Amino acid sequence: MSDNWIVGNLQNAITTWNDKLSEIWTIVTQSPTEFKGGQIWNVILNIHGGIQAIALALLVLFFLVGVMKTTTSFQEVKRPEHAIKLFIRFAIAKILVTHGLELLMSFFKIVQGIMSTIMNSAGFGGATQTVLPNEIITAIEKCGFFESIPLWAVTIIGGLFITVLSFVMILSVYGRFFKLYLYTAIAPIPLSTFAGEPSQSVGRSFIKSYCAVCLEGVIIILSCIIFSLFASSPPTVDSSMPVATMVWKYIGELIFNMLILVGTVKASDRVVREMMGL
Repeated sequence: MSDNWIVGNLQNAITTWNDKLSEIWTIVTQSPTEFKGGQIWNVILNIHGGIQAIALALLVLFFLVGVMKTTTSFQEVKRPEHAIKLFIRFAIAKILVTHGLELLMSFFKIVQGIMSTIMNSAGFGGATQTVLPNEIITAIEKCGFFESIPLWAVTIIGGLFITVLSFVMILSVYGRFFKLYLYTAIAPIPLSTFAGEPSQSVGRSFIKSYCAVCLEGVIIILSCIIFSLFASSPPTVDSSMPVATMVWKYIGELIFNMLILVGTVKASDRVVREMMGL
């Protein structure tokens, strides 16, 4: 770390960015059962178990409503083929409610496998660190007092932008984990709607939405890989420019790349939903 205040300010902002980017890789590739030591997951499991009892009661209600809306008379229910169809629907809905957690976690593991394949294929085990070029550091340290005045404004604004973008990005990734926990906690209720034919669209929408939340991780990983490729080939530094212009041009290009990554991470939910037709 340089003793120069301007260089130190930029390096601190870039360090914050690198830390948050590394944290994203850790969070996205982590299972909800392990996140924060599993304490949150244990609470979610307790809530999920409590809601299961309510979902089983709703399952019977949705089933009866479905029977009344899809049959014209009691004689139709007596027909073997129709009775078997209703029994199979009820049995499937019952299995979904009681074993829905295993189903959701199975899909989550599939998505985690997809992300691992993407990282292995790209040859990335983690995020590439963004580093302030030595040319920038040397040019800033050679500046006199009056030359460094415009650099203070440039680095303060640039450092603030980088720091804010770091926290916006990490909050978006944390938001995905919050949604995973919310979906897991209330899963028995929407899954119980499969018991009735008129209400089964609710259950289908729930499963599609949960799959979309899981697949957000794939978009985030791809975005981080693309940014890491940009970071491995940082913006060019033209030492023939005035120092303030050179620094501002470098920071501007760096922030532009960061904005693309943050925008993609924030839009991952919308991108996946558009892909899935939600």
